[in-house]
Amino acid sequence: MIQLGKFQDLYIVKKKEFGVYVNDQKDVTDGSILLPAKQVPDGARIGDQISCFVYKDSEDRPIATVHIPKITLGAIRPLRVKEVSKIGAFLDWGLEKDLFLPFKEQLGHIRPNKEYLVSLYIDKSDRLCATMKIGKLLSTDHHFKVNDWVHATVYNINPDHGAFVAVEDQFLGRIPKREIHNKIVIGEQLNLRVTKVNEDGKLSLSPHEKAYLQIDRDAKLIMDTIESYDGRLPFNDKARPATIERELGLSKAAFKRAVGRLLKDGLITITDNGILKK
Repeated sequence: MIQLGKFQDLYIVKKKEFGVYVNDQKDVTDGSILLPAKQVPDGARIGDQISCFVYKDSEDRPIATVHIPKITLGAIRPLRVKEVSKIGAFLDWGLEKDLFLPFKEQLGHIRPNKEYLVSLYIDKSDRLCATMKIGKLLSTDHHFKVNDWVHATVYNINPDHGAFVAVEDQFLGRIPKREIHNKIVIGEQLNLRVTKVNEDGKLSLSPHEKAYLQIDRDAKLIMDTIESYDGRLPFNDKARPATIERELGLSKAAFKRAVGRLLKDGLITITDNGILKK
């Protein structure tokens, strides 16, 4: 049986001026599908096998292609949005007909020319579509350990739980809400540190270094900011968390730790109205 969304070796069973018809059964024309003439290899004859990818054309008819799409059935890949409409988005997957991402399969706000991680599936109407709901497809069978740094892509954000990411586009991970101090958006690619490998294999991740290393980076950030304010930061360690996060992208706890380091090193003075460089 010819399968949508996959590469398969198909036999040429009939030739026409506009292409050849291919089938998974030799010498059987019933159920065969078209491979357009411009894609037929030179010298191809009836009975030859050709590796083809099968999808549906703009008239919803199965069609074969020798071109390699950017995604196949069940795979997870980043694809660029070409157009956004009221019913969904259309993605560039390397074939003549764009791939449809239904509105109900989207997560967050989708924007043209941005890349998002999607998987390819067959919908109830027997059509190939994309989905951003990839969480259940991600694996927990990996080799990572605590303090490893990994590359990941954000595929969903839950205001109460944090950001869900696909590590190396295939493993399940989460950045807990408490670790997020800068704005993160769906589709964003991040370098993250493994803080915990849960019993079920799910990864807990952080964009921050270990505490003792992070303090050094945070202290430098604060000093650079003080210098940009002509030697005076207009708030101190009693400032509201929202102010600190807005101005520096740090949690209040991280800010206080770094300020403590700078104070201990004799680099700053804390006043009622701010922090001064010595």
